Amino acid sequence: MTASYEKNSSQALSNETQSVVEAFNKLNTDAKLAWFYLVYENMGDSITPAAPAAAEPELAPLLLNDYLQISGEEQLNVMRDIVNRKDTEYSRAYGALKENNQLLVWYVWAVAMGDTVVDFPDNYEPGNAINDLLSQIQKLDFEAQMSVFRTIAGEMGYSDVQPIETQAETGKTSSL
Repeated sequence: MTASYEKNSSQALSNETQSVVEAFNKLNTDAKLAWFYLVYENMGDSITPAAPAAAEPELAPLLLNDYLQISGEEQLNVMRDIVNRKDTEYSRAYGALKENNQLLVWYVWAVAMGDTVVDFPDNYEPGNAINDLLSQIQKLDFEAQMSVFRTIAGEMGYSDVQPIETQAETGKTSSL
């Protein structure tokens, strides 16, 4: 496998939630960022208790502290790099986190948007694809929503950690 290995938990998703993830993956980079922000803006009260309660913010100082000190244009570039899984310092820091911590990063950024995090342009209007995807996620029950959010968050960022080969792939049995 290459360094662009994608964490994929599609086996835990239903057909309905998989279709939401697939629709998200078809969006362009900035549309993905807009959708993620709008999800937190519209549904943050329900997402928030699940992610931060299981998160460890001290594991992401680069993303939760240093990030807030860089310019708006740099912040936007960092977000784009994470969405596009580029091999950068910030994207590696994000990719090293577990999904709950990744969701916490997006939550912190969404809450700080327009304050210490770059905001939407004043004239921004989400397109039909974003609005349709928002509607789809809102129709899912809480567990399905969280499954989608963890999958999407977990597929972002850069990691060169490779999956452990299975016995079927290696042809070897484990020895004690």
